[in-house]
Amino acid sequence: MRAVIQRVSQASVTIHTIIRASIGNGLLVLVGMEDADTSEDIEWLSNKIVNLRIFNDEQGVMNVSVKENGGDIILVSQFTLHAATKKGNRPSYIRASKPEVAIPLYEKMVAQLEKDLGKPIGTGEFGADMKVSLLNDGPVTIVIDTKNKE
Repeated sequence: MRAVIQRVSQASVTIHTIIRASIGNGLLVLVGMEDADTSEDIEWLSNKIVNLRIFNDEQGVMNVSVKENGGDIILVSQFTLHAATKKGNRPSYIRASKPEVAIPLYEKMVAQLEKDLGKPIGTGEFGADMKVSLLNDGPVTIVIDTKNKE
């Protein structure tokens, strides 16, 4: 799994002019799945996301997690995170999971994040044409690949 984690002051996902999810302080997470992803990847990534100390403490030092500060999370599936751009100018998405594999993985990731965060999270809609809006706070953006554990 690949994830792009963005610390936000606000974020929302709109589908067909209807706001599907909206948060204030928290994290907007874009996630891409591949066929080799497992439950262990989901558990590891979810734990990492909710415990990343990327929010400021009283001294202005990034030392607080989204879980600790009561922030919210929006999780959006994004197969383009697995784009291969080595050859030519048209990206290949051959490493990205097809919907029959990716949807169950995405649903498990949603459930795991809700469990680890201790409250419901916002989501997009798998395969939908979504408009994602965010105000990146910092900016703080972190990319994680579970295959490299970094």
